[in-house]
Amino acid sequence: MSLRVAVAAPFVQHGTDRLQENAVVVALSLDRDWFSPDQAKRLIDVATREGLVTREDGDLVAAFDPTAVTIPEEFVPDEDLLRERSAFERVLDALVAEGVEKQEAVGAINGLQGELGLTIEAAAVVYARREGIDVDDLVPVARSALIEER
Repeated sequence: MSLRVAVAAPFVQHGTDRLQENAVVVALSLDRDWFSPDQAKRLIDVATREGLVTREDGDLVAAFDPTAVTIPEEFVPDEDLLRERSAFERVLDALVAEGVEKQEAVGAINGLQGELGLTIEAAAVVYARREGIDVDDLVPVARSALIEER
């Protein structure tokens, strides 16, 4: 969830859902002092791979409504956002963003994993779908993890 908050901040700051990449880097590094310029570029790469932004005609376009994201006054993103997150972590973030308690979700996912004999990624996708949360973009990742384990 904090990745979505960090990515939303420049778009909210500029009141748009489309920005030039350098404007996002400036907003994250100079305006907010959250990251170095290189780290801000890395964050953009992670956000692109996770489907939060797309690149169109040299601009970054938010793939979600940035105005629907609350950016707490005291929010400072952790550098962990700069690393690739597993499908499990991404599903867990989606669940928490929808109001599911993290511990409850982890417990239920672990239960499904054992009950159904699935990978943690596949169990997380199954649980999220049962909760009515759209994680369709992670289905291929969970499926490939399931196939690799066999």
